[in-house]
Amino acid sequence: MKLADFDFYLPEALIATRPARPRTSARLLLAEGDRISDRRVSDLVDILRPGDRLVLNNTLVIPARLFGLRQRGDAVAKVEITLLEQGPRGWRALAKPLRKVNVDEVIRFSEQLFANVVAKSETDLTLAFNQAGEAFDAALADAGVMPLPPYIAAKRAADDQDRTDYQTVFARHAGAVAAPTASLHFDEALLQELVAKGVTFTEVTLHVGAGTFLPVKLEDVTTHKMHTEWGRVSAAAAEEINATKLAGGRVIPVGTTALRLIESAASPDGTLHPREGETDIFIYPGYRFRVTDALMTNFHLPKSTLVMLVAALMGETRIKAIYDHAIHTGYRFFSYGDSSLLIPEGRP
Repeated sequence: MKLADFDFYLPEALIATRPARPRTSARLLLAEGDRISDRRVSDLVDILRPGDRLVLNNTLVIPARLFGLRQRGDAVAKVEITLLEQGPRGWRALAKPLRKVNVDEVIRFSEQLFANVVAKSETDLTLAFNQAGEAFDAALADAGVMPLPPYIAAKRAADDQDRTDYQTVFARHAGAVAAPTASLHFDEALLQELVAKGVTFTEVTLHVGAGTFLPVKLEDVTTHKMHTEWGRVSAAAAEEINATKLAGGRVIPVGTTALRLIESAASPDGTLHPREGETDIFIYPGYRFRVTDALMTNFHLPKSTLVMLVAALMGETRIKAIYDHAIHTGYRFFSYGDSSLLIPEGRP
């Protein structure tokens, strides 16, 4: 299985830098086996069936990008920081320029927020902040900006609108540095319409990391090592999903993050178990799905693990046809782009 098998040409004009408004007006490519139809996210009310269960990732994106200053004598230099994850010694973070920041230096981001560099590797830093708990959250909210994906950040800076646009309406648990973007298409009105239709919801938490944007570089994709992310499936969530399967309903993760988490927590017989901790599951063609019946997801980067995941679900030939259709009919790609509902052949 070669990396080139998951490559495709994407016109730059199809990379979305702002989301559709309203959220539910985004286009939705509905793929049911060999059939493709062009719909809108708002059409989910007509597409989904009573008894279907959507699995939502309720992680909350923190304003993880910070712009600070480090001082050596009279010399002051700018440093851009992107927080990655919190550990026992502090926050692991990317830095630009990394080579010009030293251990034991202080980086100041605002009057309320500064950090000491406690460790440094070839790729990142560890920062110990002067604030913790709610005080840290407040200072970060004041000083930080939303960590837009590189392909958007290269085109424009994050602004106040992104604080709303790059957050789901059901975000509850802070810790992500990237959004579960398929979920950005939902608003409260659509959620209520789906409830009235008989569709049910289960919330899980997976704190999406910056590694979600990393390309695969190894030609033999099966040797790629996934980044790790922290997730939690509660006992109640596992019970709800298992009950839906027993009743003959479909379990449909909204986004690859929710899918990866529940597949990590499932046994080979399809039973979902409570789970809390790191996951680094890598799903590529040949994987046998344990819980997932269908997937709502945006359109992904060429040569990415996420393209490999949707190819595993739909089949390599089929996913190529789906992506060809999306490109030729002008679907908008990536985090702020349009969406798809992928239902494999043979699923109920």
